[in-house]
Formats: sequence, structure tokens, C-alpha cells
Amino acid sequence: MAEIINEDIKNNPQLSHKVTVIEKILSKNNAMADEIRKQFDEHKITCFNMMSSPGSGKTTTLENLAGKLPYKFGVIEGDLETSRDAERIRNKGIWSFQLQTGRACHLDAGMVKHAMPEFPFDDVEVAFIENVGNLVCPASYDVGAHYNMVFVSVPEGDDKIEKYPVMFRKADIVVITKADMVDYFDFNIERAIENARKLKPGVPVVLLNNKTGEGLDEIIDWIKQKREEHLKSIEN
Repeated sequence: MAEIINEDIKNNPQLSHKVTVIEKILSKNNAMADEIRKQFDEHKITCFNMMSSPGSGKTTTLENLAGKLPYKFGVIEGDLETSRDAERIRNKGIWSFQLQTGRACHLDAGMVKHAMPEFPFDDVEVAFIENVGNLVCPASYDVGAHYNMVFVSVPEGDDKIEKYPVMFRKADIVVITKADMVDYFDFNIERAIENARKLKPGVPVVLLNNKTGEGLDEIIDWIKQKREEHLKSIEN
């Protein structure tokens, strides 16, 4: 089927032109993302891209990491409108920069680049980019992070992993949030873990209850592991 689709594109000048334009856009984006990653590398900062649908608990997780993560960190927030999430993070004493995307359903490297002149490179060890809440578009754009954290909440249903495979294939960790609500929703944890690992073999999956903090230590341990891996990679 893929070969037929590719052949159709080749034989359709209009479709072929659109694909070429998209490839150019992504190529330009990837080049900027590499520049951002290089900046982080030069300052030995490990960056994590947080992706999910709206309301899955990314911001709450960041709030709970404040004071518990053994690294100083900063946050780049992405939302269509308002600065509410950035303000929530600042209220925890964490540096945060709000990017308002307007109609765009995702962050890209060009947007993140706007935050770089303000980023406190000398004062943090870890950066989080909280992407716009969307299970589709953010997965297609490299934002200059080293690792991808993908969140899915229990109320969304365990089928979201199979229905939105692109994002979960790019996950370096899958966090199932609102685990305290599993008894009230049709969410099969075993099936969710199985589906996640079909798309990304061996991917770590953490159950997180942001009310009690259960699962947060596992996320912190994973962040510590990835930071150590990142530092070794840039030293070699």
C-alpha cells in the first residue's frame, strides 16, 4: 500500500510539490533544532520534550518535580494563549518562559529559539519543554530536546496509544497519569503498557498519581539516568 501511495505522489505534480515543501520545512526545522541542542550541550544541560493531549498533567508533574528533582531546571511553556502554565511554574520558584503559538497546534524549533536569549544557561542543569497539548502535531517537529516524555491520562482511555502511534513511537518514556482514577474509567493498564511497547520496544512506562506523588520517584530516577547518559555522550 505504501508503494502505491508513493507512486501516486510521484505521478501527481501537485502532491509531489506539497511533499517537497513539507520536506523543506522539516529540514529547516531540524537544522534549528540541532542548533538549540548544541547550545544545551555546550552548557551541559539535558533537555526533555513533554508531549500529551491537553489536561494530562504535564504542568502538575513539573510543579511536583520542583524541590524534589536533584537538579536546577527551567521550563519553556507552549500554549495557544495565556501564560497560566508559566505562572504556575514560576510560583514554584522555577524559571519559565511562555511561548504563545496562536493557531499553531505544536511548538517547533523556530518558536523555541525565541526563548533561547532569555534562557538561564548558567543557572540550570535540566530543561523541560512543555509542548502544546496535542497528540498529533508535536510528534512531527524536533524542538531541540534530547529526550521525549509522552503522557497519557487514565480518563483519555488506553486506546489513545494505538490511535496516535507516531507520538508513542518517539517516546523515551510513557507516563500514565491520574492513576488514582483507574477504578472509575475503562482503562486497562496492562493493555496500555503492551501497546506502548509494541510501538517502542522496551520503553519505560510509569504510573503516576500526582495527588499522592506515587510514581514521581520513578520519573526522577529515569531523568537522572538520562542526564548521566547525556553527559557521557557529550564528553566522548
